[in-house]
Amino acid sequence: MKIVLIFDSGLSGEGGKSNPNCPLGAAHGGIGTAQIMEPAFKKINAEVQATLFCGVGYYREHTEEVVAKMTAMVKRLNPDFVVCGPGFNFPEYSEMCAVCCESILENTEIHTCAMMSQENVEVISKYAKKLPILKMPKKGGVGLGDSFEHLAEYMDASVNHPEMIAALSEKYCY
Repeated sequence: MKIVLIFDSGLSGEGGKSNPNCPLGAAHGGIGTAQIMEPAFKKINAEVQATLFCGVGYYREHTEEVVAKMTAMVKRLNPDFVVCGPGFNFPEYSEMCAVCCESILENTEIHTCAMMSQENVEVISKYAKKLPILKMPKKGGVGLGDSFEHLAEYMDASVNHPEMIAALSEKYCY
């Protein structure tokens, strides 16, 4: 399974708070936080094809451009699944995850989800009925590894076992 990750500049390793205006970028394969996600991905024979990223400040100032370009890049790469996140308890990044996920769902046939912690109440309440948002702990919280295992299970079902999605959504999504 080919996957694409959508990260902010912090998770990509391009700077985070020290570089909030990091412009839209792409890297071949998994970078930054992808390294801690990859053991779960390997269990379902998933490989990170590319990581798309930008700073939350850049996203805030160029929202339409970022969402349109990320969606276009996803179309061009044509992965089996796109993970928008993990957004942890970062509200601006979680919003970016949800908006990108929604655009990918509306403009492509590619499977996708967002992923964030329950602290993102506003984002979850706005988007949970429109798109799959997988549960995860906040930054430094307990259960991160389990949440990546749940993500991999959800991805595999989305692509290979659609009959299982309803049950997994009930179990793992907001």
